[in-house]
Amino acid sequence: MSIVFIISAPSGSGKSTLVNEVRRVVPALEFSVSYTTRPPRGSEQNGREYYFVGRADFIDMQRHDELLEWAEVYGYYYGTARRFLREAEQKGHDLVLDIDVQGAKQVRTLPQGVGIFILPPDRKTLEWRLRNRGVDAPDVIERRLKEAAREIENYCEYDYILVNDQLEESIEKLKAIVLSERLIRSGKALSPEEAVLVQRAERCRLSNARERIQRILDSFTAPDDPENEMQGEES
Repeated sequence: MSIVFIISAPSGSGKSTLVNEVRRVVPALEFSVSYTTRPPRGSEQNGREYYFVGRADFIDMQRHDELLEWAEVYGYYYGTARRFLREAEQKGHDLVLDIDVQGAKQVRTLPQGVGIFILPPDRKTLEWRLRNRGVDAPDVIERRLKEAAREIENYCEYDYILVNDQLEESIEKLKAIVLSERLIRSGKALSPEEAVLVQRAERCRLSNARERIQRILDSFTAPDDPENEMQGEES
C-alpha cells in the first residue's frame, strides 16, 4: 500500500520549494498535480503547476467521483484526481499531495495517510515572504495573512510539524520524515544510520513540537497591532 504524504501550509510558507527539492532527491515518490478552475498566473503551465480546467469540467469530475479531495478557495475549485493514487500504487511508489487544510481533512482518514504541516517561523517572516515574492496586491497579502492565522489552528490534526526557517535544514527534515515513514512501515531492523534518520523525523512529530508551535501561534494572535503594521510598512 502506497504511503500518502499529505502536505499543507499557509501560502508563502515555502511548501512548493520543499516538496520539489525532496521529490528531486527521494526515489519512488510520485506527485499529484492538482486540478483548478483558476486561470494560470505568470509562467505557470498546464500539467506542471496545475491542470487548468473550466468550472463545468471540474463539476463533472466531482459528479463522477473522480476526485480524491476538493476544496473551494477564494472562489476557485482545487482538487486531486483519484487516478494519481491508483497510478502510484501500480508502480509501488508513494504519493505526495500538496493541498490546503480543507482538502486535507478529506484524505487524512486514509489508513496510509501521513499529515505534514509546514509553518513559517512567525507572522512577520510570512508577511515579508509574501510581499517580496511580488505576486499579490497588498489587499490580497492581508487576506492571505488572515487566512494563514485560521489555517495554522488546524496544526493539531497533522502527524508532523515542520517549521521552515532555514531552507536546507527544512529540506533535510522533510526528507527524513518521508524516509522514516518508509522504514517504520517496512518493519525491518534499523541500521545505526537509519535509527538516526528516524530520530531526526521524530523531533518533528506533533507531540515533540508543541512548544515551538505555540510561539508561532502567538505571533498571529494580534495581526493588526501597531507593531505589525509598522513592520508591514517597512517591508
